[in-house]
Amino acid sequence: MAEVLRLDGVTKSYGAVVVADAQSWSLQAGEALGVIGPNGAGKTSMFNLVTGTVAPNAGRIWFDGQDVTGWPAARRCRAGIARSFQVPQPFGGMTVFENALVAATQGAGERGAKAEATCLDVLARTGLLPKANVLAKGLTLLERKRLELARALCARPKVLLLDEIAGGLTEAECHSLVATIRDVRATGVSIVWIEHVVHALLAVVDRLIVIDFGRKIAEGEPHAIMASREVKEIYLGIEADA
Repeated sequence: MAEVLRLDGVTKSYGAVVVADAQSWSLQAGEALGVIGPNGAGKTSMFNLVTGTVAPNAGRIWFDGQDVTGWPAARRCRAGIARSFQVPQPFGGMTVFENALVAATQGAGERGAKAEATCLDVLARTGLLPKANVLAKGLTLLERKRLELARALCARPKVLLLDEIAGGLTEAECHSLVATIRDVRATGVSIVWIEHVVHALLAVVDRLIVIDFGRKIAEGEPHAIMASREVKEIYLGIEADA
């Protein structure tokens, strides 16, 4: 598989607080990579660095064979990097379709009938087509999570970054969302997924990395990583011998 995203020694600090400590990892085309770590470990900061909303102090970010370290967020989005946010942030006074249309036009640069067709297709794939004319502020939590996913997909990404998209959902809702993410992955989109709902993550990802204090502390096959002593002690917060 071809490499689609790579971080080389990416570092970011705010004074004495280090949110990314020489992070290096890569993502292959069509791969789903899971990211776990304690609250405050720097996971969302990593997404901010990848999408260009925050600039690193050191290191390089490569996307689709190009050094995008100096690219602004809008250019990275147009090139094919899209994300969801941990807390859904739709335009509440706009309909579901209008929210999707903003993403298709501003994120993917589509216009007219092409943009509308993209939105209808994505809303159908994410189960939101029946809600197309509903104001976003009237959606349930699951529907808002699906709208976050739909808006990211309307930007036509090659790499999709999901930030705790399963958080706060019921078990049934979580299973439904996992099925949708699997369908998205089947289209060839590469995924990096930050998640605390580990069983949802393990149902989708090929590989797992663990971050603590901005540093990558483990990487490998998901079940092996979850069984490791270091992850049990640092991520799960328990003594490995307990």
